Amino acid sequence: MEKQVMEYASGNEMATIAIKQIGYDLMGYYPITPSTQIAEGLDTMKAGGETDLIMIAAEGEHSAAGVCYGACVGGGRVINATSANGLLYALEQFPVQSGTRYPMVMNVVCRTISGPLSIKGDHSDIMFMLNAGWPILFAKTAQEVYDFNIIALKLAEAVRLPVVVAYDGFFTSHQKRRCMRFEREETVRDFIGAKKEEYPFLDFEHPITVGSYMNEPDLIGNRYQLHLAMEEAAKRLPGLFEAYGKLSGRSYDKVEGYCSEDADTILLTLGSSYESAGEAVDELRRKGKKAGTVTAHVLRPFPYEEIYALCKNASNLLVADRQDSYGAGGGNLSLEVRAAMQRYKSSVRIKSLVYGLGGLDFFAKDAVRMLEWAENPDTPDFDYYGVDELKIQDANSEKSGNEMQNRSDDEPFFAPLTAGRTKIGATMVTESESGFAQVTGGTLNATAAVPKRIAPGHGACPGCGIPVNINLLLRAIEDPVVLLFQTGCGMIVTTSYPRTSFKVPYLHNLFQNGAATLSGLAEICYRKQKNGEIPPGDIIFVMVSGDGGMDIGMGSALGTALRGHRLILFEYDNGGYMNTGYQLSYSTPKGARSATSHVGKNQYGKTFFHKDMPQMMAATGIPYVATMAESNPVDFIKKAAKAAYYAKTTGTAYVKALSACPLNWNDTPATERKVIASAVDCCYFPLYEVEKGKTTLNYNPEQAGKKIPILDWLSMMGRTRHLQKEEYREVVEELQSEVDRRFARLKAKSENPIL
Repeated sequence: MEKQVMEYASGNEMATIAIKQIGYDLMGYYPITPSTQIAEGLDTMKAGGETDLIMIAAEGEHSAAGVCYGACVGGGRVINATSANGLLYALEQFPVQSGTRYPMVMNVVCRTISGPLSIKGDHSDIMFMLNAGWPILFAKTAQEVYDFNIIALKLAEAVRLPVVVAYDGFFTSHQKRRCMRFEREETVRDFIGAKKEEYPFLDFEHPITVGSYMNEPDLIGNRYQLHLAMEEAAKRLPGLFEAYGKLSGRSYDKVEGYCSEDADTILLTLGSSYESAGEAVDELRRKGKKAGTVTAHVLRPFPYEEIYALCKNASNLLVADRQDSYGAGGGNLSLEVRAAMQRYKSSVRIKSLVYGLGGLDFFAKDAVRMLEWAENPDTPDFDYYGVDELKIQDANSEKSGNEMQNRSDDEPFFAPLTAGRTKIGATMVTESESGFAQVTGGTLNATAAVPKRIAPGHGACPGCGIPVNINLLLRAIEDPVVLLFQTGCGMIVTTSYPRTSFKVPYLHNLFQNGAATLSGLAEICYRKQKNGEIPPGDIIFVMVSGDGGMDIGMGSALGTALRGHRLILFEYDNGGYMNTGYQLSYSTPKGARSATSHVGKNQYGKTFFHKDMPQMMAATGIPYVATMAESNPVDFIKKAAKAAYYAKTTGTAYVKALSACPLNWNDTPATERKVIASAVDCCYFPLYEVEKGKTTLNYNPEQAGKKIPILDWLSMMGRTRHLQKEEYREVVEELQSEVDRRFARLKAKSENPIL
């Protein structure tokens, strides 16, 4: 047995340690809770020189999977990590990789899939991988996360298939436990062995084609080969577990049982629930009841024989699923276990329960109740656990606040914001003789009288710019408003069920598809008005998105703009993926520190320039594009009014505001207005508009005598304050040069209408 050292670490941290020790070549990733910590931990190691892993921050999980696939084809050892809807977004890519037989490892930190949106842990995501052609190992502890990551790569390269290591989000991923790891990286690398390429892609003397178009009967032959590879994985796993056991002292099997040999009633669970089930078994055994529990370490290839062997002597077998295969009478694990027992003509009575959805806690007392439920001959073969208790709690809960007393469910809390209430004439937009929108009014005092569409009270951090910017935008719009929020901080802090902050129709969709969703909604609305199904009149459709949503959702936004739907795309740009703990976005300033762009001896922060989304949108030819900042509120309001005018008369309008985030910018709420103003004055965030193809520079700090060096702005935020050091002078000079170049282009466009 090789020498090991103890780590007090979480599952995500143990995955990171294993990945570093293995010595992977590349990681393609996109942040998503609760798997984000893996990329963050590896970036910290990279900044400190502990690993030379190539880390590519894709603009979404679908692209991250493509990055990984390309690197695998090129002969690299590749790792990925994702969760929930990120997994589903990339799902199309996974059969591509297994079908072309390129090995890699992906950690799936299991989480509830949307909708409605939830970030807690269950198994509704991993079950979508059952038919992807990837072997799946399921770890129930942080220790197993480490061990299975090492075993997974050896398996992947032995059978030429990509492999998943799955484990419970938050329960296993975040809870720290005492774990063991190998002291020497060489121990891990010797166990895995040198990488072999049977068909090198980059051999130009022997070129190959990967991913051919394939018809019958070749396709069925390909699938048969994939089947055989999975069968080979099933054969190899016991030997791999045994070899790893000799190396580490920790032995594994495809399945694991506790007190199952003589049990009358067995509870079969997956993941971290197994330990709670074990406690329940001990409690029931003390009472004289023969209870047992079983779990699976391998989901694919499914261990039919091994599960039968552990459960065959029981009278009752209860399979507990942390997801449901809706309409099938149980979750996927239940269905597979039933098939396994039927295959061997078992007489065991099998029941199934769905439990723990959305990360609902599972304790030993719950396992006791489940086992007792399974023993009862009068209980059904399938049900949900805990729903009745929730209904009772709901019925007994007291409604808070005097305002909630004696209210019916369909009675509105606020008076409806009809056009009669919002149209006060504070801002008027007309078409000038030159054909451009002309704004009158729009003063701060006058627009303050426009009723607020967002109620006071939300969960945003102190100093957050999101509610400030949204309220500024909406006070310029006097027509009825429909809001769609893409996933992000703005959505999370305003719609925590059963409450909502919105007094107008509100819709959420995931941030890769908000623009497309709103375009469909708008078109149906216009049709209903045309057909007389809803009252006529102007309605302003507004999509609200952070810069993260305009990364992963860039394709959807550009497509919506190109189609020219009559709506507003509003981006609040706080320069990072703040909702998941501040990872770099494509709008993060170059050199900025984030959870995936650390500063260390080998890294100075983000390594590439910020994305210029307004210019991308302007290139689509939409009638109106503008940038705005709360430091210039009148300019902000007038541009918002123009955006609404073009959205209801012409086509898509895109407006972008620089939005403060004191928590992750690492400054103070009291200084945010100054920080925003400095971003404008150093020309990092210039204020301009592109109206019907004509660029107008609305504020020129050079002419106003207020232009400042970009370092003055960078020095105001903790995330970029390190750039003051002499060692980073070149980075600052590069950033200053790029900002100056972009501003010079804007000035040239403003001076020449054909540019």
